[in-house]
Amino acid sequence: MNQDQKFLEAFKKYLPEASVPYCFHLWKEKPFNFFVTKERLTKLGDFRFRKDRKLQTISINHNLNPYQFLITFIHEVAHYRAFEDHGLGIRPHGGEWKSTFRNLMLPLLSEKVFPKDILMALNRHFRNPKASTGSDLFLSKTLKSYDKNESNGKSLLVDLPKGEVFELQGRKFQKEQIRRTRILCAELDTGRKYLISAHAEVKRIHQSES
Repeated sequence: MNQDQKFLEAFKKYLPEASVPYCFHLWKEKPFNFFVTKERLTKLGDFRFRKDRKLQTISINHNLNPYQFLITFIHEVAHYRAFEDHGLGIRPHGGEWKSTFRNLMLPLLSEKVFPKDILMALNRHFRNPKASTGSDLFLSKTLKSYDKNESNGKSLLVDLPKGEVFELQGRKFQKEQIRRTRILCAELDTGRKYLISAHAEVKRIHQSES
């Protein structure tokens, strides 16, 4: 299987079917390394521009539903295109990125790609795109409703009261302070502090269990 086929197979596995040709075209037009990774506590995807690399790298968490995966993919490609077009002096989520993100998403804003409720949330979101979908409560909750594990007894971290103990990826934390789109939490076993997405799905733990 050559590289083109590998990318196509990955896109078919993780993206909404109608979006695959477009996303494949974006990669062919300006190639980059692409990895699907394990779940990360603090981010859905990642792009970092490296001057010493001929090919830049984009990574996306494996456990996202197809619609969240697609939005995150375009989000990261927009970082790549914005830096390529405007240089490294721009703000990561400044006007250049917002314009690029909006333009790259425009061909996908169709009921052929997204369900009506997500499409409505996206149209609202793109009036002024934020640094993450997690900072847009309406869009984030709409996307979460399409997660396969929606009814798994988990709660959104943002909905837990301060001081609540919860489990995430087999580790126990206590919720502390909200910091914009992320929440400062303390890991109980180590005492180390982490900034975790406000919309991470977590398992509440009764104090008797902790």
